[in-house]
Amino acid sequence: MCRWLAYSGEPLQPSILVLDAQHSLVAQSLDSPLGAETVNGDGFGFGWYPSGTTRDPLPHLFHSIEPAWNDENLRELTMAVESPLFFSHVRAAGGPPIQQTNCHPFRHNRWLFMHNGSIAEFGRLKRDLTFAVDPALYPSIRGTTDSEVLFHLALTFGLQDDPVDGVRRAIRFVEETGHAAGVPFPMQGTVAVSDGVTLWAFRYSTQGRTRTLFHSADIPTLRKMYPEADRLSLFGDRAHVVVSEPLNDLPGAFLEVPESTVVVLDDTGYHHEPFLPHE
Repeated sequence: MCRWLAYSGEPLQPSILVLDAQHSLVAQSLDSPLGAETVNGDGFGFGWYPSGTTRDPLPHLFHSIEPAWNDENLRELTMAVESPLFFSHVRAAGGPPIQQTNCHPFRHNRWLFMHNGSIAEFGRLKRDLTFAVDPALYPSIRGTTDSEVLFHLALTFGLQDDPVDGVRRAIRFVEETGHAAGVPFPMQGTVAVSDGVTLWAFRYSTQGRTRTLFHSADIPTLRKMYPEADRLSLFGDRAHVVVSEPLNDLPGAFLEVPESTVVVLDDTGYHHEPFLPHE
């Protein structure tokens, strides 16, 4: 499907992760060993919160239908800015057309959202799912992807007040709608959501065989494990990254997120919580 990363911590030049890591997101766009598709060349997106914003931060977006490995603007932009929280996503189109409005991350006010996975048989379910979106939010759907509809369902079900419950209720509705239409495993994927302060990362599928998701170990821990790793000096003590697959081969640097789990990342670090739609 796709590959994505989300960073939170001290302000960082995004190119350090997006471009320069051993298995950077751009490298994964050409070769993602753990992905459903090896190549993710159907466009990309980059969303970031400006450094220094402390109240109601509004994120910026850059989308392109170019392959990430072939876009000089991505290199220029990720080298020019610093951000304490940013998302980046490379796309492998599973059906919806290659166009900028279908590139992740998606934005609503201060919220960013991105997804790796799919709603099974979305064409059959699209009408019922889309019509369940709050009419006030419906005009904000600009593209044709299942991911954007899922985001707007989560907003409809209260994401801005309680992100975990909003995503849970949206996925429950997708599953109920799918099962009513005879789709056995409607939901698949990993999801990242942020308000610019906290990051929520979900790993869940109806079948219980979800796309991979990892998060980095704490930087102070990694410095003790690898005292000669000069690259770790680029990161502050609060630097954390959540990724579809690890950005390097250092044992213990990235930890797999369990199935049916939401990772909450705030100023105190990672918190894992069980994530299952209520029956």
